[in-house]
Amino acid sequence: MSLLRLAGRPLLASMFVVGGMNSVRKPEAVAPLAEPVVQAIRERVPVLPERTEQVVRLSGGVQVVAGVMLGLGRMPRLASLALAATLVPTTLAGHRYWDVEDPGERAQQRINFLKNLSMLGGLLIEADDTGAAPSLVWRGRHSAHELQRQAAVMGRTVRATARPAAVAGGIRAKLPC
Repeated sequence: MSLLRLAGRPLLASMFVVGGMNSVRKPEAVAPLAEPVVQAIRERVPVLPERTEQVVRLSGGVQVVAGVMLGLGRMPRLASLALAATLVPTTLAGHRYWDVEDPGERAQQRINFLKNLSMLGGLLIEADDTGAAPSLVWRGRHSAHELQRQAAVMGRTVRATARPAAVAGGIRAKLPC
């Protein structure tokens, strides 16, 4: 693992672990802000709990677990996708700067909204990062090409040895026994 990954993953994950812990411990603090977004998601995902506090706590739990996994470098691609999935509704619920009237508060919410977009970008990059190891798609294509190459070599070998053997067999057949 490179030094940049070793340092970058925990830094990226830290905000999610801390924020997730706050959501798990005190979901009622953010539930009123989350209510409109949770309702919209609940219409599309009916398996979510009925109470908004439970959904906030669930999201926080996912953030804690995925944040720790990302920070430790355990299944970082999956952890990044899980964090990205929780970050989108969190951002839409908590940083709706377009609804804020006060210019100072609006500017602060816009900064937080853009910060979350930046973190989302980092998570998407991390989700795509194979850690200098080839992806499964690349490995599959590479194996298929290698099999094709070996089959072609085998075909040339068979043709190269079959022709002299056929000629020798034909000469031998003409010889008197």
